[in-house]
Amino acid sequence: MTAARIASTLARGTLGLAGLGAGCVAYAALVEARAFALRRVEVPVLPAGADPVRVLHVSDLHLTPATLARQRWVAGLAALEPDLVVDTGDNLAHPDAVPFVLSSLGRLLEVPGVHVWGSNDYFAPSFKNPLTYLLHPSRPRGESKRELPWPELGAAFRAAGWVDLTHTRATLEVRGLRIGFRGVDDAHLGRADYGLVAGPVDRSAVDVSLGVTHAPYRAVLDPMVADGHDLVLAGHTHGGQVCVPFHGALVTNCDLDTARVKGLSQHTAGGRTSWLHVSAGLGTSPYAPVRFACRPEATLLTLTARGTDAAPGSAMG
Repeated sequence: MTAARIASTLARGTLGLAGLGAGCVAYAALVEARAFALRRVEVPVLPAGADPVRVLHVSDLHLTPATLARQRWVAGLAALEPDLVVDTGDNLAHPDAVPFVLSSLGRLLEVPGVHVWGSNDYFAPSFKNPLTYLLHPSRPRGESKRELPWPELGAAFRAAGWVDLTHTRATLEVRGLRIGFRGVDDAHLGRADYGLVAGPVDRSAVDVSLGVTHAPYRAVLDPMVADGHDLVLAGHTHGGQVCVPFHGALVTNCDLDTARVKGLSQHTAGGRTSWLHVSAGLGTSPYAPVRFACRPEATLLTLTARGTDAAPGSAMG
């Protein structure tokens, strides 16, 4: 083969790879980032004989005025008629997004709900080199960013009856069951202090107990599980966002392992094992509006009665 033919072959190969890469990016941005999905799981955490409780877990909406398809899909979730809504943060991605979040949630705000905040509720996203995300968790710069109107969103949630679980304990009665909650501020910003709400779950006061956090860092998960919460709910990871087909996530943007980057799993700490549900979330940063092999999602968890041998705060396999 002559040098000219080798050069021609290499050029065609390079163009082919470039075309394949461009096609993957276009698919990730134009197709999969809008291919919203509803995950459905059952979690056996209720007392024996209890009726099921349907919990809608939404996270990481990252809404802007322009994310119309995402807004329409979220608005349709009200048709599920859940008994409880848990929002694990990062609703905002634009200074003018509050009315769009509220209109998207719509009738869900009439349902009992709890929420925590994520870093992108507090501060507007900014451009970052996406390659650094593959090397280590993102490093939010906090006060160097432009603050978003999270107090306005919080006031609207509060007016609707939703409970802000930031470093707070709360109990709601849902379908005749006392559901206890403990939440923290965003661990990704270094604001989480579970010690403010820590302590063993009081089984005389609640029928089931849920821990709620935006980012599933072990510094939060471990004490929540050790205290005996039946289920811990989190978001933040985007499910890895850009995954490898048949392999899965490459990163979690926290210290959780990639095997549990999304969906239902278990977590063990302090001699106890609890259920953990991490939402892959519905949105992305406006500066990285792509998903690959990782569809945006919300989850409908049906809480069911435990098996006869399952103790509270100890998950069954």
